[in-house]
Amino acid sequence: MTTSIRNITIIAHVDHGKTTLIDNLMKQSGSFRENEVVDERLMDSGELEKERGITILAKPASINWKDSRINIIDTPGHRDFAAEVERVLSMADGALLLIDSAEGVMPQTKFVLAKALKQGLKPIVVINKLDKADQRADEVLNETFDLFINLDANEEQLDFPVIYASGRSGWASNEINGPRENLNPLLDLVIEHVKPAEFDKSKPFAMLSTLLYADSFLGRSLVGRISQGTAKANQQIKAINLDGKKVDEGRLTKIFRYEGTKKVPIEIGEAGDIVVIAGLEKANVADTICDTEVDIPIQATPIDPPTMSIKITVNSSPLAGTEGKKLTSTQIRERLVQEAQNNVGISFSENENKDSFEISGRGELMLEILLTQMRREGFEMTVSPPRVLFQKNENGEKLEPIEEITMDLDEEFSSKVIDSMNKRKGKLIDLKDTGKNKKRLIFHAPTRGLMGYTSRFLTLTKGTGVINRIFHSYGKFEGDMEGRRNGALISMEQGKAVAFAIYNLQARGEMFVTHNDPVYSGMIVGLSPKPGDMIINVMKGKKLTNMRTQGTDENVILTPVRKMSIAEQLSMLNSDEALEITPNSCRLRKAVLDPHERKRLSKLSEAS
Repeated sequence: MTTSIRNITIIAHVDHGKTTLIDNLMKQSGSFRENEVVDERLMDSGELEKERGITILAKPASINWKDSRINIIDTPGHRDFAAEVERVLSMADGALLLIDSAEGVMPQTKFVLAKALKQGLKPIVVINKLDKADQRADEVLNETFDLFINLDANEEQLDFPVIYASGRSGWASNEINGPRENLNPLLDLVIEHVKPAEFDKSKPFAMLSTLLYADSFLGRSLVGRISQGTAKANQQIKAINLDGKKVDEGRLTKIFRYEGTKKVPIEIGEAGDIVVIAGLEKANVADTICDTEVDIPIQATPIDPPTMSIKITVNSSPLAGTEGKKLTSTQIRERLVQEAQNNVGISFSENENKDSFEISGRGELMLEILLTQMRREGFEMTVSPPRVLFQKNENGEKLEPIEEITMDLDEEFSSKVIDSMNKRKGKLIDLKDTGKNKKRLIFHAPTRGLMGYTSRFLTLTKGTGVINRIFHSYGKFEGDMEGRRNGALISMEQGKAVAFAIYNLQARGEMFVTHNDPVYSGMIVGLSPKPGDMIINVMKGKKLTNMRTQGTDENVILTPVRKMSIAEQLSMLNSDEALEITPNSCRLRKAVLDPHERKRLSKLSEAS
């Protein structure tokens, strides 16, 4: 086995080039055959990751360089998947902090660096994308140094090495204008700067389970770094939780190590190496997998609590069962329990009857990704409006999650954006001039007011602005916030929408349905510009007459229906509404479909 093992993690803000850099590191270090076809962003192996161009799950890979093996862990850059970053840092001996040479330090850079410094890691700063025309590497380096100081880095951490690179072009250099040949200087720096952690190989085997993958062939596969001893195939092992209580026992059926991105079976795993093991059915993330002699668990890093939740129930609409295959509450429950086990950023709870389930997560994107995955798997469900999770301090005062929002936009749009943030109880913290008539605005605002705000921001900046959000802290409750002003246009009866009816109703507001779309009583088919709900008939056909004169039969031209993401639709919901999600459709609806029942309930709530 290789004597020297380095475990490093790549951390950065979203879209600063982590996955692309790993691609080129692998190609240049000889991880692939010369004639092998290699995908772009090969670490983003999930279907949704490839579609959206973001990393959702942390994934390890391995490179052999000189006489060492470097295990690299790719991490997500989006704030909603920060739990993935928090737990994989415990497997690493060092970190590459990637920073875009033009964008500079961003909210997620601050978050991931704070976590890495807390773990005692000494990061290598990689100023990436140096081939950009608007690169400002010197300024970005100063910003990075200020960030280290603000995050209370110790003297060793402040003495960080810096390297300049272009992950896409596949070069790294110790100087801004140095030679731009390959990524060898970066790999050499990792070997020099990251010292392999020292582990006791004489003790009995123990490792902390950090990632969990469901494998159709092997069953549950647990990924972690061996903290002590050696793991041998077929040895008896057990799993203990953080309290030291045994949760599972079995035989270590398979051990794998990463060679490139592929898993290679091995007979013996050494202390310090990142391995994948199979053989335990109940063990979970944060459990210690160990020899039967070991009784003391390895401590895991606590994960920050979720800030937002949604309720999921079975699809109760008249169209239930027409598109999906997984319809029962038992099937939905099993899927959500499995998700909560695999994803430490999500928590699961249910009511007494086990027919309504609450899922809590870090943000809208995390919940949207889960719902998108479920609809692709054939589930049908009804989802409630998202609810922010409040806390109380020692004095019993209500606290709510506050986010830090960083916006880069053209100067001409800044006043409109500031005005829109004021309405959402946002406080302007900083306003910087970034040159070329561009501004950077930094706000602190309650999560409640930011649901669905990204699409509003893009409208205000005509699609040119960039917005980044990250959880800041729990702060004082900011009081009531104005909800959606627009009233809902609600379908009167069940059937198929008719073009003639929609054409005549377009003046009443924005329509969400087009000709031949199925509708039902209580379904929201559009939004009115005025407050107050309105029941309308979208199935009213044209009366037939024997008149055939020019002007009687004008062309029916319908305004195209706006395509909205699940997150946008959830953010539009009022407290008495819900979202029906099926494999092919997402329909806004009233929680209570019967108009008479809705009226009765609203009178009762007014009386109380």
